[in-house]
Amino acid sequence: GGGAVAIEAIVSAELRHPLDRISLDVGVGLGQETVALVGPSGAGKSSVLRAIAGLLAPAWGRIRCGDRMLLDTERGTSLPPERRRVGMVFQDAALFPHLTVAGNVAYGLPSASRRHRRDAVRPVLERFGLARLEGVRPTSLSGGERRRVAVARALASRPELLLLDEPLSSLDPVSKAAVASELSSYLREMRIPTVLVSHDFSDVLGLADRVAVMESGRILQEGTARELLEAPASSFVASLTGVNYFEAVALSRGDLTEIRATAGVVLASADPAFGAVGVVVYPWDVALSLRRPEGSALNSMTGPIGRVTELGNRVRVTVASDPPIVAEVTEGSARRLGLAPGVRVVATWKATATRLVPKAGGPGRGERATA
Repeated sequence: GGGAVAIEAIVSAELRHPLDRISLDVGVGLGQETVALVGPSGAGKSSVLRAIAGLLAPAWGRIRCGDRMLLDTERGTSLPPERRRVGMVFQDAALFPHLTVAGNVAYGLPSASRRHRRDAVRPVLERFGLARLEGVRPTSLSGGERRRVAVARALASRPELLLLDEPLSSLDPVSKAAVASELSSYLREMRIPTVLVSHDFSDVLGLADRVAVMESGRILQEGTARELLEAPASSFVASLTGVNYFEAVALSRGDLTEIRATAGVVLASADPAFGAVGVVVYPWDVALSLRRPEGSALNSMTGPIGRVTELGNRVRVTVASDPPIVAEVTEGSARRLGLAPGVRVVATWKATATRLVPKAGGPGRGERATA
């Protein structure tokens, strides 16, 4: 696509884990694609962002955004950060404490007269719900508001590529849910290729169309969230992903929230919510049996086993229900139940194991991330 970014083979000697043969395409043929880099601290995720932004000089590499070459070490090309048309949101928001909210957002605009900048900033402040805070200094803002100002500043300059470094880290659960929901609607509306970095796989569910898992400066596996969950390429990827995710509609009813998923499946959650939600269930909270068990598990799905993947002394089992669900059981259980592709099983889990998160994306986004 015109705004697609291609990153190839970034290598740098100055990192704890030098980046090794990193190759990443974002938004190719799909201008608004969001790709998440997920991995533990020190994996090299933020270094990839810094290299794209021009804040880190790789020893060797090529970075192309659309038709523009941002970096080509072999040809001696390296555009300075201000010419790269890349918007970056840093992990700690990195706002200027001496500037107001309006001043911080205006900083992202190309230089122009003060009046012109003021006129350009107003619609951005309104779009991000910051108009009432325009004269406030960052120290008076909540964590979620600071994050929102940082995103507004990055997008005010109309970048061709957006970089988000841990946009949901260190927020309390309520702020995290609000910021995730806002981010997903911004990304959908702005239609800008985005690279998002997180150490927590569940934070990027619904925000990212594709996820690349990084460890020690390398991308170990790349795919949709469901592909990584169902067929992790290693025990490291399995331990990092470890979640089911699908989309549903929640209706709060008394103590429990009723959730309607695809094919008329009705589930229950202990989390309060209303409207479109993402449903997160950890595979180790899902029990498998050959017939419906008695007991307190309110949620059940039935279907044939589609895939069995061994992970050390655990077995990850994909049940081809609608929506599909992945369970993780011991080797002993798998043997005792005779779990194999084609065997019909009942997957059950409790309402307390059904976590609800803001539904990200919209038509053409969320479905792809979970199909």
